[in-house]
Amino acid sequence: MFTRRQFVLTAAALPLALGATRAFAETESPLIYISPLKSDGSVSRCQAEVWFLGDGGHDYVVTATGAWRAEAVRKGLTKAKIWVGDVGLWQRSGGKYKELPSHMADVSFETDAAEHARLLERFGEKYASEWGKWGPRFKNGLADGSRVMLKYTKTEA
Repeated sequence: MFTRRQFVLTAAALPLALGATRAFAETESPLIYISPLKSDGSVSRCQAEVWFLGDGGHDYVVTATGAWRAEAVRKGLTKAKIWVGDVGLWQRSGGKYKELPSHMADVSFETDAAEHARLLERFGEKYASEWGKWGPRFKNGLADGSRVMLKYTKTEA
């Protein structure tokens, strides 16, 4: 049986523990599922599961310059919905990714070369088993303009 003191201490720590668990899931999950929001605020049919890096309240994604994720930002669609977790290919998940923890985000291009280098190093740590193949593609693509880095900043709504 809990004493009143144990109950109060446990109850006070619970929000911190839940926040730590969510932050851990966002950082450690191998995938996020992204959909840009259309101008009316609804979720686009353009969705995908992608590698990402959680860093300082932001999710970073490297993608082809012509990918719909980048095109949406260029068209002024700078809001997105992100689901965090891994249920496999979104098209084969039967919509299960929509049951994952989610958040809204503002989207922008990350263009700072020093940030690219720092974040690519962290991507390499996270995806170590695949980085020998993808690391050079990401690095060279960012350098030659065939890839861009998107920065998703979490928002409240």
